[in-house]
Amino acid sequence: MPRFKVTACTAEHIGDRAEQQDRVAILTSPRHPNSLLAVVSDGMGGRTGGRMAADQVIATVTHVFRDLGEDDAGSLKGLLKSMADEAHTVIRLSALSSEKEPHATFVALIVRSDYAVWAHAGDSRLYHFRAGQLIHRTEDQTYAAYLRANGRAAQAREADRKFKHMLVSSLGLGRPPDLLIADTGDLQAGDAFLLCSDGLWAHFSDAELGEMLVRGNPRDASGQMVRLARERSRGAGDNLSLAIVKLEPPPTPSATVLTS
Repeated sequence: MPRFKVTACTAEHIGDRAEQQDRVAILTSPRHPNSLLAVVSDGMGGRTGGRMAADQVIATVTHVFRDLGEDDAGSLKGLLKSMADEAHTVIRLSALSSEKEPHATFVALIVRSDYAVWAHAGDSRLYHFRAGQLIHRTEDQTYAAYLRANGRAAQAREADRKFKHMLVSSLGLGRPPDLLIADTGDLQAGDAFLLCSDGLWAHFSDAELGEMLVRGNPRDASGQMVRLARERSRGAGDNLSLAIVKLEPPPTPSATVLTS
């Protein structure tokens, strides 16, 4: 008997921007039916440049994951790194040919059996909740976060005001991304993962997100998150995108009734 069933969904909204530059996807591999991948990418670098960068991330991840062979599935951490590196290279080549400066955040999760691994670069986030309680949250790779990590709190507060969205790592910049990878082999029914862009998480506390995830199914939770984010943005909302992956108790087998 499986330990849990997986339910998942995605949602996105253009917000109050002229164009949607976020991209989100949930993928399965025909060669590995017990594996699932979720990815969110927030494109930046001008109107068409940002959209192109996020499109390249989704296209690269889709190609690599769906063509995943038996010999490639041993190191899922290595697989995520390969996806990020390849997408980074493609975006850089696109920048040379288009004379733009596109770049994109990257946050991806693979769930396989009772194991999960994730990677991120930039300020799109992954949250891992258990029964609504936060287990893990990725660290934003912004200039302000960099200053705080180096003990420069006053400068970090100033950077939050003036350079709120300045990233020190993402796919497509002039240097390789500082990809951060983590994993867990302790998955349980009641666990939930949320991947989202800053257009969503900026409007919520960790506790609020956990409460919505534990209270409703992924579709209902995603709808509530989008609705509240739009209300709280007060007409100045960014693009937002999210993916929810929730582990629920497996269905109870039907009892066999014997009659004579």
